[in-house]
Formats: sequence, C-alpha cells, structure tokens
Amino acid sequence: MSPLLPTTRTVAILAGAAPVAVLVAATAPGAWLAVLALALLVLGLAIVDGLIAGGLERFTVTVPEDAEVGARHRFGFHAQFKSGRRSQVDAALACDPRLAEGGRAVAALAGEGAQAQGEAMFTPVRRGTGVVSTAWLRWTGPLGLGARQHALAVGREVRVWPNLAAVRSPGLQTFLRDAQFGLIARRIRGEGTQFEALAEYQPGMDRRRIDWKASARHRHLYAKEMETERNNQIVFAFDCGQAMCEPVAGMARIDRAISAALTTAYVALKGGDRVALLGFAARPEALSPFVAGSAQFHRLQRAAAALDYRAEEPNFTLAMATLSARLTRRSLVVVFSDFTDPTSAELMLESVGRLVAHHVVLFVTLADSELEHLAAAAPNELDVLAMAVSADGLLRQRAVVLQRLRQLGVDVIEAPHDRIGTRLLDAYFAIKRKGAIG
Repeated sequence: MSPLLPTTRTVAILAGAAPVAVLVAATAPGAWLAVLALALLVLGLAIVDGLIAGGLERFTVTVPEDAEVGARHRFGFHAQFKSGRRSQVDAALACDPRLAEGGRAVAALAGEGAQAQGEAMFTPVRRGTGVVSTAWLRWTGPLGLGARQHALAVGREVRVWPNLAAVRSPGLQTFLRDAQFGLIARRIRGEGTQFEALAEYQPGMDRRRIDWKASARHRHLYAKEMETERNNQIVFAFDCGQAMCEPVAGMARIDRAISAALTTAYVALKGGDRVALLGFAARPEALSPFVAGSAQFHRLQRAAAALDYRAEEPNFTLAMATLSARLTRRSLVVVFSDFTDPTSAELMLESVGRLVAHHVVLFVTLADSELEHLAAAAPNELDVLAMAVSADGLLRQRAVVLQRLRQLGVDVIEAPHDRIGTRLLDAYFAIKRKGAIG
C-alpha cells in the first residue's frame, strides 16, 4: 500500500490559514473554530484526492549497464496504475554523483489511461562504476492536494567508460577506410625508413633517396623507395594526479586526455603499430601490455577505464624511470600532464629529458582557458586587476616550461580541449612521416 502524502499546495494552504486563525482568534474569539474546521476540510480533501489518484500495479526503471564519460544517456521509467485519476506523475532516482549532478535524477511521466512513461537524461562526469540505489514514484490526485508515493530498490550498477565518440565519428572512419584502400594499392611507398624497392629517379624526388652505388652500376640515377615503418611501439603515459583531475568544460582533464589518446591509439593499431598505456601519480599505477591490431582495442579501453583519479602530486622521476626500464626498443612516448608550480615543473623537465636520448617524446597538455580568461579580463576593479596580473604571471611560467621542453627535443602540444584530439593525430602522422621512431 503506497502511503498518502499532502502536496506542496496543501501545505501552502494550511500555512496561509495559520495567520488567519491567529487574526480571527484575536478579533473574534468565538469564530476560530471555523478556521479549524476549514483546515480539517482541506486535510480531508487531501486524503480523498490521494485515494482518487488510485493504486500502483507496477513500476519499473531502465538503467543502462554501460555509459561513456561526458556523453548523454537516459534512465527510463514506466508506471502502470490500477485505476483512478491523476494530475501529475513524477519519478526520482538516487544514484552515484559521478552519474548525475548531486546524485539525483528526476523525470516527469506522461501517458494515457493507466500507463505513464518518462525518462531522465544524465551525463557521467567520472569514469568508474556508479550505483543506482533507489527510485521513487509520486503521483498526485486531480485536485493536486493529495499524493501517493512508492519507493523501489533498484540496486543496479552503471559502468562508466572513456568517451569514444571521436573513434566512432564518420570522418575518422572514412579516413581509415580510405587509408586502408591506399595501403593495399600502393603499399605506402615513398616515405618511411624501411627499404621497399628501387625506382628510376624523377625530378622532384628527395635527392637523399638516391642510391649512388646502384646508379653507378646501371649508369642511370635510381632512388630508393621506402616503406612506412610499422610495428612501432607507442606508449601513452597519463598523469593521474591532482592537476589532471581538475575539470575543464565539465569533464576532468584526464578524461579529455584519455579520449584523445584512445582515438590516436585506434588509428595506430589500424596502421600496424603496437600500443600500451601507463598511468601514474605518486607511484606508477600500471603499464598495460603492448597490444597490436584493432581487434585488441577493447583491452586498451579497459586499461584506460581503470585509471583512477588521485588527489596527490605526480612522481615523474619514478614513473619515467619505471617506463624507461620496461622499454627495450626505441618508442614513441606520449605524456599527458599539467603543472601548477615551478617545483613540479622542474622535476617533470628533468624526468622527461632523460627519455629524449632513447625515445621520441611528445608532451600533451590542455590549454588553461580559465587562466587566459582571467588574464584578458578588463581591469575595471582592483581585485580583477590583481587576478589578471597573477594569471598572466602563471601563463608566462607555463610558456617558459613548454619552451624548455622544446629545447630538450620534446614535441609539445598545447591546445583547447575540443582540439586536442586532432592535434595529437596530426603530430602522430608527422612523426610517422619522418620515420623518427624506428
């Protein structure tokens, strides 16, 4: 049996009658019973209204098993009533705060007759497993004075994965399909570092490709056709520390980084390279095994989903030393990180610099739009001016650190969150064209 409850309208009427009762009691003491009778009448109408709303036969909640961080998903509600008349049907859901803001999702149900349906949209803000605990259904009688409520224990889990919208995008799929066609047709001749064949030299070819010994034997200029190297090793290293857990445009920086990295990883696997992931904070989280082939992409997705959020400073020295010890051949190391103070930046520079001698290092960071906004604010007030000066100083320190990374031989990408994925893909293709990894 669903309990009967007064609605907000009923409470407002009774609250409004209280000062009237006080006024009547002060001016006409014998008439206050009329006000009391009116209040009892309102309560009686609320009870009758709740009974007219009818009983509940079945209430079900649809919860998705999987979701992607930053993407919109839905909770579905369906209610079937036994009889009665209803003016309003609402549903609420208690869940993990990583699924919905404040751990609460609400929906208004609509339908004809005894059926009512509705949905509540939610956007996960963190990866991991979120629990949906309880759902409530509340329906109001035709007068809006009485309501009935039913609670349902849901006890379902939602696995929140990294966002792969860019991997599924039609543009990327079309590009990969065309690239694969070109691979079969031309075997990617002309660039790279692996020797493929000799071809007669044509004007416009790179003169460094000329094979002088073969040309001397044949008394004609011949150039080497090279094949793009494959089976390269690529490691995406993620700083899971406090700075990377800060949100940008509603999503943690690390989740933005993971989405960009998985997009590039998918392209790399399609191109025949091998990919691994590393997460680190105060200590290395885990270095996943190298995987090859797009059929193994799900292993990278699971490894990325397991990277946790850490409210601690990253230990670059330990992380980069651990990674360097595990890599037995020249690899492309893509480091996703951010820095907030000169001390942590110095440690990062020292650690990343050691990798450059043996590997190709690409440093990726999200542009700090909040600092840029503060620095560009009009100094109308003294406190705004102080914040602008501080923000400008931090941006200058940031620019100095990135410039020092470039001087060490590290390729640096700094871009807004909505362009970081395409910039990373462009950098990957540029490194491949240079043949710098193999």
